[in-house]
Amino acid sequence: MIKGKVWKFGDDIDTDVIIPAKYLRSVDKSIWPKHVLEGLDPSFSSKVRPGDIIVAGKNFGCGSSREQAVLAIKWAGISAVVAESFARIFFRNGINNGLPLIECHGISGAVDEGDVIEIDLDKGEVYTKRGTLKTSPLPVFLQEILKSGGLVEYYKKKVSHDLERNQDR
Repeated sequence: MIKGKVWKFGDDIDTDVIIPAKYLRSVDKSIWPKHVLEGLDPSFSSKVRPGDIIVAGKNFGCGSSREQAVLAIKWAGISAVVAESFARIFFRNGINNGLPLIECHGISGAVDEGDVIEIDLDKGEVYTKRGTLKTSPLPVFLQEILKSGGLVEYYKKKVSHDLERNQDR
């Protein structure tokens, strides 16, 4: 279960808004979460707390395929993003980097900023003060990637497990 305070955004939030390109030139990657979503809310990074959840409309993460957008969100402490829909590449980048992204039709009208919601990834349900919304549960394979912390960590564990199993033979 994921539980957190909602920060609400609209449709078509693109990766340039999530983390402006001018910050990507820095070799100091810790700067990214300090500027996450500043084009929409300049004080967002100072208000967000670990475990908070972003709720958005349609096409979240559209624009360039920059992986840094996902990392800026994750490193800012956001535990999940729930949106009406995601740009395809952003969705894959999120899963690959261990950031839960949940597509949930009707979420925009079901919550207000500041609400606390709960997400059950296994059941594919989002619990709001207005009721429960059903989502399509993520496939087990994608849930395993998320639980591992991302694709790289998933494969490290898998290779380690396979090596141990082969040694036992």
